[in-house]
Amino acid sequence: MNIFMVNDLGVFVDTGVFVALRNRDDKYHGRAKELMRRALRGEFGAIFTSDYVFDEAVTVALVRTRRMDLAVDVGSYILSSPRIRMIYVDRIIFEDAWRIFQKYSDRMLSFTDATTVAIMQRYGIFHLMTFDNRFKGIVALVE
Repeated sequence: MNIFMVNDLGVFVDTGVFVALRNRDDKYHGRAKELMRRALRGEFGAIFTSDYVFDEAVTVALVRTRRMDLAVDVGSYILSSPRIRMIYVDRIIFEDAWRIFQKYSDRMLSFTDATTVAIMQRYGIFHLMTFDNRFKGIVALVE
């Protein structure tokens, strides 16, 4: 099966959801648990993230909490889940992301955020699970 054959039932999971899910002290922990529970039940279809989100999630967990164990836990959760499909940024996605990064300069999207939008556009992933409101109006957010 090709992991990139996505229909309209698919969700891309952003950094903040993974960090909040694994950090009980995060203000979004409860919401992240609820969203991921729904995703794992199949409510949104296939679950995707990217190598850039993985990098950002592990780094954010470490920097925010100064806890290496939490950073490793976040990374291990993403890598060990049989339901989460990792998409790797290639040259085409990278170049598309650079254009998106510049196009939405007023939104102050990070480059990682721009890669998320580029991946979603390329593979037809229509829904984003995030706590970042800067994506509003660019992609459909999971409520």
